[in-house]
Amino acid sequence: MRLAGSLAYLSSVFVLGSLAVPAFAAPYDFVPAPQTDLNRIYRIDRITGEVSSCQYGLQEGTIGVTLCFGAGEGAGPQSPGEYGLVASRHEREGGVFRVNYRTGDMSICYVFDEKVVCTPQTNPSAQGALQGAPAATPSVRPGTGASPQRP
Repeated sequence: MRLAGSLAYLSSVFVLGSLAVPAFAAPYDFVPAPQTDLNRIYRIDRITGEVSSCQYGLQEGTIGVTLCFGAGEGAGPQSPGEYGLVASRHEREGGVFRVNYRTGDMSICYVFDEKVVCTPQTNPSAQGALQGAPAATPSVRPGTGASPQRP
């Protein structure tokens, strides 16, 4: 009977000890592009902010291939932070927002010339009023909801 009590004690110590071990967060987050006819998924390194992307592609004589796009201009590692991806609700948007939850910085990332590219990170509260900021695309006025994607 004494052995059974010792085993029960050891068992409970093991269970409580395993609960005390911190659960580590996954190093990556994944978000689909909001474009409804595009099968693209974006991946972000939650610490460095590096963004890449993959999608399904057809290849004759096979079940298909996974096409991946590495980090290009602006999509590489950033200063360490707490990064995530947010997809808009714009159904024709092929890109996603990269956000830094610690600083509030944001940028837009999308696939261009077989690489993921991102606009420079910016923080609306640090820039002041939008009136003084130049439009990213000369033919687009701020607030029009224009997309960097080509038709």
